[in-house]
Order: sequence, then C-alpha cells, then structure tokens
Amino acid sequence: MNFLKRPNDFLFRLLLVVASLSLASLCVLVVYSVVMRYVFADAPDFVEPIALLLVIAIAMFGAALKVREGGHIGLDSFVKKLPQKGQTFVAGIQHVCLIAFAVAVFVGCLEMAETTMHDRIPILGLPEGLRYCIPIVASICIAMFSTEHLLALFARKQK
Repeated sequence: MNFLKRPNDFLFRLLLVVASLSLASLCVLVVYSVVMRYVFADAPDFVEPIALLLVIAIAMFGAALKVREGGHIGLDSFVKKLPQKGQTFVAGIQHVCLIAFAVAVFVGCLEMAETTMHDRIPILGLPEGLRYCIPIVASICIAMFSTEHLLALFARKQK
C-alpha cells in the first residue's frame, strides 16, 4: 500500500499549496479589481479571465483534496446504521463511483482541451484548452486518492 500512499501524500501537499495560493491570489485580485473600479474608475480587463482560472483550480483541486481526506458528500446517517460489512461495501461502491466520475471528467476534459487548444482566452492570450487541463489533473488525483482508499478497504478486509 505504501507504493501509492507516498506519491499521494506528495500530491496532496502539492494540491493543498496550489489551491491555497489560488485562493489567496483570487482574494488579492478581487480586492485590486474593486479598488481600481470604484476608487480610480479604471476597471482592469484581465481580472475576470484570471479569476475564472483560479476558481476552476480552487474548486477542482479542493474536490480532490476532500476525496483524499474522505470528506466528500455522503449519506452518513444511513450508512452508520448498516453492519460493518455493509459499511465497507458501501464505502467500496462510493470509491468505485468516484473513480468512474474521475474517468468521465478526464475523458471529457481531455477531448475539450484538444478541441480548444488552438483558441485563445481573450485578453490573456493563453490557450483556451488550459481551462480544461486543470480538471484533467484533478481527475487523475481523485482517481489515485480513491484507489488508495479502496486498497485500504481491501487491506482491512484481509485482516
């Protein structure tokens, strides 16, 4: 199990830093935009496209982080009433569904990134496909984190 835990620990810390920096940057960017718009009557054009990229990074990487922590949405009140084997079974299904979701996001975003990579984000001039690269990375992390949880479930079941 260590073969997946160590890379996932590194990925978790890296995503945490990127999501945190994205959130801090978004806060600074919004304050800058508000001050420029309402104090100096000179709204910067570049704020909105950068903010959109930062929001995508925060949302997708935050979702991946919560999968690693096991803090994603669940029906705990129902699951806790099940016997231990039932709880393990439901947790296994949950992680298989998360992996299926991650694969669907990966495939869909990869297709969108390929078809929009030649287009440019207005004002920034960056490839439009960049918007879809962020969820691609997040979906890989979600799949890896869910696989780690599944392996941990099977390891507990073997004991």
